[in-house]
Amino acid sequence: MDPGVQERRRCGIWGAPKESRPIHVVLGNEACDLDSMVSALALAFYLAKTTEAEEVFVPVLNIKRSELPLRGDNVFFLQKIHIPESVLIFRDEIDLHALHQAGQLTLILVDHHVLPKSDAALEEAVAEVLDHRPIDQRHCPPCHVSVELVGSCATLVAERILQGAPEILDRQTAALLHGTILLDCVNMDLKIGKATLKDSHYVEKLEALFPDLPSRNDIFDSLQKAKFDVSGLTTEQMLRKDQKTISRQGTKVAISAIYMDMEAFLQRSGLLADLRAFCQAHSYDALVAMTIFFNTYNEPVRQLAVFCPHAALRMTICGILEHSHSPPLKLTPVPSSHPDLQAYLQGNTQISRKKVLPLLQEALSAYFDSTNIPLGQPETEGVSREQVDKELDRAGNSLLSGLSQDEEEPPLPPTPMNSLVDECPLDQGLPKFSAEVIFEKCSQISLSEPTTASLSKK
Repeated sequence: MDPGVQERRRCGIWGAPKESRPIHVVLGNEACDLDSMVSALALAFYLAKTTEAEEVFVPVLNIKRSELPLRGDNVFFLQKIHIPESVLIFRDEIDLHALHQAGQLTLILVDHHVLPKSDAALEEAVAEVLDHRPIDQRHCPPCHVSVELVGSCATLVAERILQGAPEILDRQTAALLHGTILLDCVNMDLKIGKATLKDSHYVEKLEALFPDLPSRNDIFDSLQKAKFDVSGLTTEQMLRKDQKTISRQGTKVAISAIYMDMEAFLQRSGLLADLRAFCQAHSYDALVAMTIFFNTYNEPVRQLAVFCPHAALRMTICGILEHSHSPPLKLTPVPSSHPDLQAYLQGNTQISRKKVLPLLQEALSAYFDSTNIPLGQPETEGVSREQVDKELDRAGNSLLSGLSQDEEEPPLPPTPMNSLVDECPLDQGLPKFSAEVIFEKCSQISLSEPTTASLSKK
């Protein structure tokens, strides 16, 4: 027998020679926002408490451990609920593909139902889906799928627990679910309209069962503040905190949400060098930063900046954004001393990044229609703004339906404002955690038995 196989068996990665010990992984989406994290933790807790056989249920956060600091509300809530980060398992610490090949893996997907192409081999291991977004029938796994269009996936987990085994619900788990639903549903604000009747019902149910839960306003404000807190982050971390990428014919454009005033962002020390280094490190040809903050009236203020050292591409992107009527951004240019950077005030604050993404995809199409200048040469000669404008008029404002040129790649989950959207992080070698270590970590996530001291602090 291969000595590597013997060693893995000795360490418990495959279990006893005659019988493998299965591992049921509860996996959130690649954004790993608060809803995804809490849904995975709480559902794994429920399944572990209600399964009679000695099965192991492992909640896995679908990001690298090093990326957790980019999710301020996740970090804040873990600390508040007294769950040490050290007991959690992240995607770069468990090799799901190796477990699957060994015949040990069962996947339970929460807060998403479509695996990325890099995880296509794992689709046959998916045994259940619990999600709150519309089903993509083209990529939905052939298993039991439970989908309901509510404001938060945590609502569906709360429903599963309270209908299936309400006696196991403790204050710690209730607090996780309660705060997450409130954040996802914008504090149940009727004017926002994200909360459904079911979201409201289970928030009220949790509050009735645990009257000492924090007030809605207190926990929502705390989580909202933590979500937008970028203090202490480097420019690169700020850009990666909430990022999407689009591409066409090898040209890549990054779109990052920045949670601060544009003026303050542009005044960061060494910003242009940081932007250039960020683009070079990730092979981006352009970077669009969309800033958002809230004024004293709690109204959103949006601003936008385009950084691109390639003049023709930069003018095309800026032209599409400035000329757009569907949707109208109502941009007002802000003077810039650097030729590679163009900033704007955005008059229409209702237009989010989701609505700007198709415009940027259109800009890439218009760019390739208007010029054959290779992007390896940043500038410029022979391409005038007038030429670009003619191409923009020809392209019009018809939006492209997809953001990816690869039709086989399913779309990423809708992106929460505090989430990172990037390629699915995979471990490049054997798991850093053996199965025995995973089992031990599961026992350490003591959601069901918070200490008296912990409760007194909440």
